[in-house]
Amino acid sequence: MGSTSDFGRRDLVKRSAALGLIAVPSLGALSACASGGDSDGDKVDKGTKSEKNPLAVNESAGLDVVIFDGGFGDAYAKDAEKEFEKRYPKTAGKIKHTATQKIQTTLQPRFNGGTPPDLIDNSGAEQMDFGTLVGKGQLTDLTPLLDAPSIDDPSKKVRDTLREGVVEMGRFDGKPVWVLYYAYTVYGIWYSRSLLAKHGWEYPETWDDMLKLCKEAKKKDIAGWTYPGKYPYYLPFSLYPFIGKIGGREVLDSIDNLEPNAWKHPAVKAAFEAYYELYRKGYILEGTPSQSHTEAQTDWTQGKALFIPNGSWVENEAKKTTPDDFQMAVGAPPSLDDGDKMPFGTIWASGGEPFIVPKNARNPQGGMELLRIMLGKKSSQNFIQQVSSLTSLNGGTEGVDLPSGLASAQELLTKAGPNVLNPRIQDWYVGLNKQQIGIGALGEMMAGRMTPAEAIKKIQKFADDTAKDDSVTKYKHS
Repeated sequence: MGSTSDFGRRDLVKRSAALGLIAVPSLGALSACASGGDSDGDKVDKGTKSEKNPLAVNESAGLDVVIFDGGFGDAYAKDAEKEFEKRYPKTAGKIKHTATQKIQTTLQPRFNGGTPPDLIDNSGAEQMDFGTLVGKGQLTDLTPLLDAPSIDDPSKKVRDTLREGVVEMGRFDGKPVWVLYYAYTVYGIWYSRSLLAKHGWEYPETWDDMLKLCKEAKKKDIAGWTYPGKYPYYLPFSLYPFIGKIGGREVLDSIDNLEPNAWKHPAVKAAFEAYYELYRKGYILEGTPSQSHTEAQTDWTQGKALFIPNGSWVENEAKKTTPDDFQMAVGAPPSLDDGDKMPFGTIWASGGEPFIVPKNARNPQGGMELLRIMLGKKSSQNFIQQVSSLTSLNGGTEGVDLPSGLASAQELLTKAGPNVLNPRIQDWYVGLNKQQIGIGALGEMMAGRMTPAEAIKKIQKFADDTAKDDSVTKYKHS
């Protein structure tokens, strides 16, 4: 299995006629979290600050928690709430717990009315736009939590127990930290080791080998790839690190910064054309464009396709349909050619499952204290065992028997060393990333309704329009 020349690979795919473009939903639907009042008259009184209670939690006040009920479920949060009640017995029976997949629909009226919960897991398809929340002053600065002593070791601050980059991810406009990413997600190309082994195949380390493997699989009536066609913003989970590997992390930084012509970089063109080959050569599972994330994952775990772009939550989310001998694993983006700026093994790994404490929460100290408990070793290991995902606590896996997918993610993270990318566009500009780039362009390209050149042109316009929109708060890499 050889490789083509730089010219041959990067110019292999030619333009073809576009077949159409779906309408792109308005950003307003995702970023319209309204202002809410600034009154704090309904806030509960603070408790007495002590060594056991460093955040001055009111030890008898109720707590209102809303958790996104997605790939991780909500049992881990309920367990942490029980630990909260053990620590503060007078709160027993006073914790209101809501699990939902409709975060925006459920919470926008509460933000509008100035009565948001005390702690929110802001995730999923209806994730509220962080840029808007921060820009409108709707969140509590979590610095007091980060400067509080760790549950496990009072000699250490919480911030000193977290994985590298987690604190920085929660910043948008300077020193305040507005978001705490609880899970630690490894993104990439997921596959079944047992399925590859059954046919004598190996995970491809070059894009040429990826195409050759997909060709061999097609002969055996196995598709090369599938993805959530209804939610094509899953494609960047493998595409963004592929772009960064080809052109260097500075390409992703320029995209995050909404710089002019950032999407016209040769690395973006090369990556888009490479992915378009999967469609053009018939290596995408039939019916993929109409599939939800769970439907695509089920087809994948049933062996109908070799690869799916996803994050490390997939092991838990797809466990009901995953055969016992599946041997789930995650791979890094293949090398395009010898001109790549970063080595094979470069990955995207970063904090995931973002938690926020609203500014107008009745009990913000309680919300932060629950997070402090969740970041302890007991709750962290409980999360790992329940949902097959790492947490942002650095370590915490000692003595835990990791399932195959999570063990693979840990191994990939270790091998990557410093070659870990963390694109921020999905956090800074949620609507742009999901609705416009994902649904409005990438989904169209991978369904054959738009060529790579047309997709890039469309995305660049989306990015430029966002950059010019004074109502959108802008963020940049420092």
